[in-house]
Amino acid sequence: MRVAIDYAAAVHQGAGVGRFVRSLVDAMVPLDPDTHFLLFYGPEGARKDAPTAPRAPNVSSRPLWLSQRTLNVLWYKLGVPVPVDALTGPADVFHFPDFVLPPVRRGATVVTVHDLSFLLVPECADERLRAHLERIVPISVRQADYVTADSENTRNDLMTLLDVPPERVEVVYSGVDRRFRPIEDEVILETARRKYGLHFPFMLYVGTIEPRKNLRRLLQAYTILRQQRRARHKLVLAGGLGWLYEDILQDVEELVAEQEVVYLGRIPDDDLPVLYSLCDVFVFPSLYEGFGLPPLEAMACGTPVICSNSSSLPEVVGDAGILVSAEDVDGLADAMGALLNDPDRRAMLAQRALERAHRFTWEAAAERMLNIYHRIGGD
Repeated sequence: MRVAIDYAAAVHQGAGVGRFVRSLVDAMVPLDPDTHFLLFYGPEGARKDAPTAPRAPNVSSRPLWLSQRTLNVLWYKLGVPVPVDALTGPADVFHFPDFVLPPVRRGATVVTVHDLSFLLVPECADERLRAHLERIVPISVRQADYVTADSENTRNDLMTLLDVPPERVEVVYSGVDRRFRPIEDEVILETARRKYGLHFPFMLYVGTIEPRKNLRRLLQAYTILRQQRRARHKLVLAGGLGWLYEDILQDVEELVAEQEVVYLGRIPDDDLPVLYSLCDVFVFPSLYEGFGLPPLEAMACGTPVICSNSSSLPEVVGDAGILVSAEDVDGLADAMGALLNDPDRRAMLAQRALERAHRFTWEAAAERMLNIYHRIGGD
C-alpha cells in the first residue's frame, strides 16, 4: 500500500500539529515496513532547524514544485481544483493531518481535526484564521472518507457541531515521546538551572502565549497566592508567542519586573524534560484543548499537575492530577497553594502521573492510524 501524508506542518511548525505529525510518522514507519510512505510539503519557509523525513527504505519525501502559500491560495481562496495527486503521483490513501482537505482525484482520504476551538472559543483565535477554518473545516470533514480526532471530546464536538457521522470519525490519541522521563542526574539539572537562571523553587507553565491558554487568570491566581504569602515559589512561563498575545505579555512583563514571574520564551524540545523535572508543580489552566500534550509530558516526567477541567484535559490527566474550573481564579490559587504546601500529596500525584502517562504512546497511536489506512485503503 502507498500512503501519502501532508508533511508541511512537520517541516514548518515546531510544536503543536508539527510535533504530532513528526511523532506519528516516526512511529508508523518501522511498524509497517510493507507500506510505502510518501511525505510531501511546500518547500518554502522551512525552519532552520526543521527536521528531515525519517530515513527508511519505505519512506520518500517530496517537496512540491508549487509553494505551500501558492497551493493554499489556489485551494482555499480561489477554489481552483488542482488535485494533490497531480503533484505527488498516485497513492492508495492520502492523510491530511492539519484540519483541511484539498482536492484529491483518486485515493481514499483521511483528515485529522485536532480541536474545534475556532467555533467554541472564537474570541481566542486570530480573526483571519478563524474565518478560514470556519469555512474550510466543515467542507473538509464532509468530503473526507474518514476523520480522526485527538480525543473523545473533539470527536463529540465533530459529531455535535459539524454533523460528522459517528462511524466516520475515530479517536487517535497522541503519545508522549520517550525523552520525557524523570531527570535525576544532578549534573544535568544544575546545568539547566544555570542556563535558565532557575536557582529557586518554581511552578511551571509550558505552552503558546495566547488567550486560549487562559494565562491572564493564571497570573491573577498567582498574584493572589503571593499576596497571601502562601508560597515562596516563582512562576516560570515557557512558550513561543501565538496570536493576540499583547495584553498577556504586558501582564507578564509587569510581574517579571517585580521578579515574581520568569518568562523564558520558546524552549528547545531537548530541554523540556529537565524543566519539567526541576519544577515542583506544573500548571495548565487552558480554556480548550483538543488533547493537551504539555500536561502529559509533565506527567511522564513525574511532575504533579494542576489543570483546568475543560474539554479533553480530564481524558489526559484523569485522577493523576488536580482539575479546577478554567474560570475559577480563587479555586486555581487555592489548588496551587494547597499542593505546594503538601509534599506528601505531591509525591502521591507524581507516582500516579507516571503510571497514567505510560498509557499514551506513539506506538499505540501509530497502530491505530495504520489500521485506519488499511481499512479505507482496501488493503
